[in-house]
Amino acid sequence: MRVLSGIQPSGALHIGNYFAMMKRMIEYQENHELFCFIVNYHALTTVKDADFLRRNTLEACVDFLALGIDPEKSYFYVQSDVPEVTELTWILSNITEMGLLKRAHSYKDKVAKGIEANHGLFAYPVLMAADILLYGADLVPVGKDQKQHVEMTRDIAQKFNSNFGEVFVLPEPAIEGDLAIIPGIDGQKMSKSYNNTLDIFTEKNELKKKVMSIVTDAKAIEEPKNPDTCNLFAIYTLFLDGQGKQELKERYLKPGLKYGEVKKELLEVIWNYFEPFREKREQLLADTDYVHDVMLAGAKKARSVAVEYLEKARAAVGLNY
Repeated sequence: MRVLSGIQPSGALHIGNYFAMMKRMIEYQENHELFCFIVNYHALTTVKDADFLRRNTLEACVDFLALGIDPEKSYFYVQSDVPEVTELTWILSNITEMGLLKRAHSYKDKVAKGIEANHGLFAYPVLMAADILLYGADLVPVGKDQKQHVEMTRDIAQKFNSNFGEVFVLPEPAIEGDLAIIPGIDGQKMSKSYNNTLDIFTEKNELKKKVMSIVTDAKAIEEPKNPDTCNLFAIYTLFLDGQGKQELKERYLKPGLKYGEVKKELLEVIWNYFEPFREKREQLLADTDYVHDVMLAGAKKARSVAVEYLEKARAAVGLNY
C-alpha cells in the first residue's frame, strides 16, 4: 500500500506533530511504500520571511532524519524540489469547482483568525490534491482537521477521471482515533499558530516553562480529578502504554493527586523520551551538506513516480500534442 503525508516547515516541530504524524510515518516505512515530504509550498500561505522558511525547511528535514525516517526505506523529499506538483496543480485547478473550495473549513478558520485571504490560501486544497494524486497514494494519514482536504482530493480526482478517463487513484484518509486532535498546553489543538506547543527539540528550561504552564482545573488536592477532561492527562498518556495509562487514571480518581507533581513527572518523561534523538540531530546540523544531498536524492526518487502520473494527466487533457 502506498502511504503519503507531509508537514509544514512553519516553525519548530512539536509533540503534536510527532504523535499525530511523524511517529506514524516512521512506523509506516517498515511495511508500506511511504512518501513523506516537507510541504514548503504550503508554508508560503502563512510564512513571508524567506530566511525563516529556508531555516525551518532544513531543520524539519533534520528532525525527521534524527527521529528515524530512513531515506532508503521511503521517499523522503522537499515539496519544492519536485516541480511536477505545480504543473499538476494547474491542470487540476481547471476542473475544480469554486463551490468546492468555498466549503473548505480550513480556509474559513484561518481567515477568521486573521490570516491574509489570498489565492494561495483559498486554493490550498488543489495543491494538496496534487501532492496526493501525483504519487498514486492509497492512504493519507491526517489529523481530524485535515480530513476534509482528503475528501476534496477524492472529489477532484473523481471529477478528473469522469471527464478524462481513469488516471488517478482515489485516496482514503487515515485518522487514528485517539490522536485525531492532540491538545496544547491551553486545551486547544496543539498548534504553532496558537503558541501552545511543547517543542520536540528545545532547551530543558524552556520545556519546563511550557510543561508547568499546562492548564488544569482548580480542584483541591483532596478531591478526585477527572482524567477525561484534563489536558495534562491527555498529553502525558501520549507517552504511556495501556498499563501506564490505566495506572495514571487510577491516580487521578483517588484523592491526593497534585497537578504540579504530575507536571514534573511529565517533564522528565518528555526529556528522556527524545534523549536518543538529540545527539543525532546535532550531528546532522553539523553536516548540512549531507542533509541537502539526502533530500535531493529523495526528490529524484519521488520525481520518478511523479513524472508517470503527470504524463498520464497531460495526455488525458491533450497537452502532449
